Amino acid sequence: MGEARENIFLFIPNIIGFARIILALISFYYMPTHCILAVTCYVTSALLDAFDGHAARYFNQSTKFGAMLDQLTDRAGTACLMMTLATFYPKYTFWFQISMAIDITCHWLYLHTSYLQGKNSHKFIDMSENPIMHLYYTNKNVLFFMCAGNEAFYAALYVMYFYTGPTVLGIGLFKLIALISMPVAIVKALISVLHGIVASLNLATIDINERAAIADKQKE
Repeated sequence: MGEARENIFLFIPNIIGFARIILALISFYYMPTHCILAVTCYVTSALLDAFDGHAARYFNQSTKFGAMLDQLTDRAGTACLMMTLATFYPKYTFWFQISMAIDITCHWLYLHTSYLQGKNSHKFIDMSENPIMHLYYTNKNVLFFMCAGNEAFYAALYVMYFYTGPTVLGIGLFKLIALISMPVAIVKALISVLHGIVASLNLATIDINERAAIADKQKE
């Protein structure tokens, strides 16, 4: 008899991923009315993002499904939070829409193009060759700081709709957190745009190579 097939869906990091989705759904449901419960579930879901990666490496259970599940949960979580923020701060709806569009489209395009291009061609643009982007990609502390700062900005905007918090430097704590973390969120959005631009150029290279291959076959 052949070996039993592995059940990818029961891999520990993927089970953590499913728990993230459940927590996110609870958070979405209570976002309009129950701040503390919603924030607790949302933040816990976000923090588990780090644990599933460690679990994948520790148990040797890294999978394409897990990577995609992780990315989609991140994008959906941020998008749903922004949708709620747009209802809380209708004056800034356009900027929430732009931020959400950049986050979803650029990450999807970059991830999809990465799978298509593989690692067997020197013609593709590699952002990690840039010293600044190399730091962003290889230093986990820098990456964590950027992601945490981005989440802190939107989470602070959410919480300050319900609570002012203790006064610090003459303003509410949550507003202060939003002001301090806003530059990080802006820089991360710009990096996402850069991801989208590079992915577009690499995808165009894939198209050129495929069209050239088809043309060569037609000549034969």
